[in-house]
Amino acid sequence: MTDFPEIAAANPAFFVERVLSVHHWTDRLFSFTMTRPASFRFRSGEFVMIGLPSEPGGPRPVMRAYSIASPHFAEELEFFSIKVPDGPLTSRLQRIQPGDPILMGRKPTGTLVLDALTPGKRLFLFSTGTGLAPFLSVARDPDAYERYEKVVVVHGVRQVSELAYRDLWTREIFEDELVGEQARRQLVYYPTVTREPFERQGRIPDLMASGKMFADLGLPATGFDPAVDRAMMCGSMAMIKDVAKALEGYGLTEGSNADPGDYVLERAFVG
Repeated sequence: MTDFPEIAAANPAFFVERVLSVHHWTDRLFSFTMTRPASFRFRSGEFVMIGLPSEPGGPRPVMRAYSIASPHFAEELEFFSIKVPDGPLTSRLQRIQPGDPILMGRKPTGTLVLDALTPGKRLFLFSTGTGLAPFLSVARDPDAYERYEKVVVVHGVRQVSELAYRDLWTREIFEDELVGEQARRQLVYYPTVTREPFERQGRIPDLMASGKMFADLGLPATGFDPAVDRAMMCGSMAMIKDVAKALEGYGLTEGSNADPGDYVLERAFVG
């Protein structure tokens, strides 16, 4: 039974759930958790439509695609968002509080799932900004560690403060009851910053092109090997296009749910 029967009656196409927590990482980034409908099922890495109820007598709710940041078995659903001051949705969404109603589409979908990749040994998760969200889901799923010997989370941001979830990758995940032991052996976190001094600086495609990424990770200078390396990408269009081009140059081919391949990207977000 929903906590908001009147809102549910006015929005029958959506689940009406409740905000549980909100965390503001910076003045541009925030995350939130919400209740999970008992009937809702998804694969780690998929996205769903999220929105807020309209004002009484107002227009239809504005809905936007959001990657689910929690793994498929989590009791709560988590999302990671940018704040757009004049955005039709995020201008309101960034002000949500615990207890507020929130709308969610009933059908998850997406390409950033393990089933869209062929078997391999190393899984690279390339992200910029809030593009990290689906990989928060994938890299907390035990299945990722069963399928791959190494899981490399690459996160590029402009400023150090935007390295959201850094504590998760450097400490908390190693204490996780389900994947902690595997993550200690198999997870590698590779953050990089472009506009401030940091232990690692530069755009992800540039770190690949220069060979620095491979040296830092202890990989052969020859780069990616299509026989063992698999990749997912989510974030800025520029990063995705440049990394995809580089992967193609190494002989990796794009996959999909219908035809698994060596790398995948989420076309719903990049157009």
